[in-house]
Amino acid sequence: MSFVSESKKEIDATIYKYLPLVKRIVDRMYTGYSQDYDKEDLVSIGVIGLIEAVNRYDSSKGVPFEHFAKWRISGAILDELRKNGPISRTKLSKIKEVNNARNILRQRLMREPKDAEVCSYLSISPDDLFEIENNAHLMAQFSLEDVLFSGDDGDIRLFEVIEDREAIAPDKDLLERERKKELMAAIEKLSDRERLILSLYYNEDLTLREIGDLLEITVSRVSQIHGRILMKLRQFLTQAERR
Repeated sequence: MSFVSESKKEIDATIYKYLPLVKRIVDRMYTGYSQDYDKEDLVSIGVIGLIEAVNRYDSSKGVPFEHFAKWRISGAILDELRKNGPISRTKLSKIKEVNNARNILRQRLMREPKDAEVCSYLSISPDDLFEIENNAHLMAQFSLEDVLFSGDDGDIRLFEVIEDREAIAPDKDLLERERKKELMAAIEKLSDRERLILSLYYNEDLTLREIGDLLEITVSRVSQIHGRILMKLRQFLTQAERR
C-alpha cells in the first residue's frame, strides 16, 4: 500500500504532520555556508522531497515511512546544493591540506596542534581555517563514508547520491563490517568532548543548535568542530590502512 491510493486530504495531512521533520533535517545541515540559499529555501526544497516521499512510499517493502522520508528530504536538499557546486575540487584540496598539516604538526610537536600553529604552517588566516573545517561538515552531509575513507589514490571522493539509499549491496557487507570496526577503533582515540559531539549528532540526532546550546558554543563553532573531528578520524583511519 502507498500513500498514492489515499485521498488528497489524507496525503495533505501526512505532509503537514512531517513538516517538523523537514525543518529538523535542515537544522542539522544548515550553518549559513551558502550564499545561494537561506534556511527557508532549504526548507522549501525539503518539502519537495517530502512530497516525493509521500508519492513514492510503498509500505509493503517494510521500511518505516519516517525513515524513507528522511532520505528523500535529505536527498532533495543535497541534490539542489550539488547543482550549485558548494563543494568544489579546490575546497576538497584545502580540506586535505589542513588534514595533512595537522598530522605533520602533531608528529613534530608530539601533541595536538593549536589553530594558530596550523594557520602559521599553511600561511592562512583563522577565518580561512574556520571555513575549511566548516566545509568538512558540509561534505559529510553528501557522504560521510567518503569523508572518512580514502580511495586508492588517497584523494577525498564524493559519489553521487544513489537512488535507493536504504539498500546495502551484499558484496559490500564484509567491507561495511570491517570499516565499522576500524571506525570504532579510531573513535576511541578521540577526546571525551569529541566523542560527546559525535554521539549527540549521530546517536542522539540533535541539531547543531541543540548541541551548541548544550555546550554553550555557537552553531558555526559546532559545525567547525564536527568537521575537524571527521578530518581527525580520517587521519586515524588512513594511518591504520598503511600498517
